[in-house]
Amino acid sequence: MNDAAPAPAGKRRRILTTLALIFAVLGGVWWLMSHYVWGLREHTDDAYVAGHQISVSSQVPGTVIEVTVDNTALVEAGQVLVRLDPIDAATALARAEAQLAQAVRQVRQQRAVAQQQDAQIAQRKLELARAELDLQHRTPLAAEQAIAAEDIRHAQDAVKLARVGLQQAQQQAAAAHVLVDGGPVRDNPWVADAVARYRDAFVMSHRNAIIAPVRGYVAQRNVQLGQRITPGQPLMTVIALDDLWIDANFKENQLRNLRLGQAVEIESDLYGSNGKFHGRVIGLAAGTGGAFSLLPPQNATGNWIKVVQRVPVKVSLDAQELAQRPLRIGLSTTVYVDTHDRDGQVLAQTSVPASKPATDVYAQDMQQAQAAADAIIARHGGAAH
Repeated sequence: MNDAAPAPAGKRRRILTTLALIFAVLGGVWWLMSHYVWGLREHTDDAYVAGHQISVSSQVPGTVIEVTVDNTALVEAGQVLVRLDPIDAATALARAEAQLAQAVRQVRQQRAVAQQQDAQIAQRKLELARAELDLQHRTPLAAEQAIAAEDIRHAQDAVKLARVGLQQAQQQAAAAHVLVDGGPVRDNPWVADAVARYRDAFVMSHRNAIIAPVRGYVAQRNVQLGQRITPGQPLMTVIALDDLWIDANFKENQLRNLRLGQAVEIESDLYGSNGKFHGRVIGLAAGTGGAFSLLPPQNATGNWIKVVQRVPVKVSLDAQELAQRPLRIGLSTTVYVDTHDRDGQVLAQTSVPASKPATDVYAQDMQQAQAAADAIIARHGGAAH
């Protein structure tokens, strides 16, 4: 009995030793993770998907006669979204076309007048030459008193009149050429002014068709058939879901290790941990969220309470991952930033122009307007001069 008593005590000692070793290992692992892994990461769940919300509005007043899309519809750049009543714009365009045609014909007429004045110069030169020749023939006869002195004076007066007539014709021709010289008909100031007016009317007529500036999805449609709209009035929003990013709001004490270019792992509530996204830190805001609010806080009061501020950090998204797992603006995410590499800049050191969003759909209207104006000029005989 006495020999068997130490056995349970030895067993208990081994169990305690094993537990102590396990806790020591776990503590060491926790210390290593916190120092080399968790200590090199910053994360926040105050992060949301952001993107460009492109407002669509009219550039001209009018009455809506057609709405071609609704919320959630996919639209292409240049696709017609809303049509306005075109009657007034069509009338103004027809008036501008008539004015342009008239300007071309006036320039052609003025050029014909200038050519006529050139012919008058040639005629006056012939008259002067004939008068000088007549005076030349009469002068020897006057020396021999074969003709009267009065005839010589008449011949001299004829030369003077012919010379004055030539000068007058030259001045009239110069005045006529001032209005039409300097290039083809299309470059004449009268025609150029009429072309500018026509282009304005053409563009205004085409702006009765309100188009999508970029490819994206329609949201916040608030235009209805028959509605009278004004320029600048928001009609709907187009959102390009292929150009999104994350606005992650980090606490101010989390910013000390954040740098541009650091790798980021994003977990969205929509897809969970099985659908993670990857990106990079591409920008840190120039102020806290509260500083740009509608009513910024006024801390210079007697009832001040310190509140930890948050600064928005812009995180890019991988385009291929975004195409495979589409996101929506405003969705919640959790962001993990790997701060192991801290050699990058805190703020951008060079000015980088935004690559998106951009559109050239409105430039097409001006190109079409110029082509239509050129066709009118050619139709009325202005292209060949």
